[in-house]
Amino acid sequence: MRDTVHHRDTVHHPVFARFYARVSVAADTKGGIAAHRGELLSGLSGRVIEIGAGNGLNFAHYPGTVSEVVAIEPERRLRQLAVGAALRAEVPVDVVPGVAEALPVKSEGFDAAVASLVLCTVRDVPRALAELRRVLRPGGELRFFEHGVAEGRAMARMQRALDRTVWPVLFGGCHTARDALAAIEAAGFEIVTYRRLRVPEKGVRLPTSPCVLGVARRPG
Repeated sequence: MRDTVHHRDTVHHPVFARFYARVSVAADTKGGIAAHRGELLSGLSGRVIEIGAGNGLNFAHYPGTVSEVVAIEPERRLRQLAVGAALRAEVPVDVVPGVAEALPVKSEGFDAAVASLVLCTVRDVPRALAELRRVLRPGGELRFFEHGVAEGRAMARMQRALDRTVWPVLFGGCHTARDALAAIEAAGFEIVTYRRLRVPEKGVRLPTSPCVLGVARRPG
């Protein structure tokens, strides 16, 4: 019996969802994000929970050693697209409605968790990370690939200004200046490894270009 419960949609961004569904596919192929997804998920095994699965672009990159993916997505249109992606995946994927701050699953039921370009949009980052820590078994991994605050002062100032004004309104609640790495450490995870990267690697630098990709672990 599946350890999930039914949720009403608490996130509804139909216009942004349509925009994201198109742009995310282009970013994967032309912006190099597909390769980062592959790196993010490489070597995973066992039971995995993914928060903010969007339209399911990660699903094709899960290795065959993964026994099950429970993919949480609160936005209805993106969740419908994720269901289609799940049917094409080579590993079992169960797409479930829900929010990162209140995961509809049992404690310590997963070997790994995935947060991929999602912590920018969750309403309560510490609570979402506390939930991920709750559902991971002791020693379980958190794989993260997030955009966030720039290291340069000028770009960071611009990011903060955008976050206070138009950016979250235009882009489905996204914030550009969050520090995912610091938040993950503050939530009690041990950082195993990480690297900073720019997306896209070449061309115009965007407020969402500074990214971090890495692995953290729930202490045993």
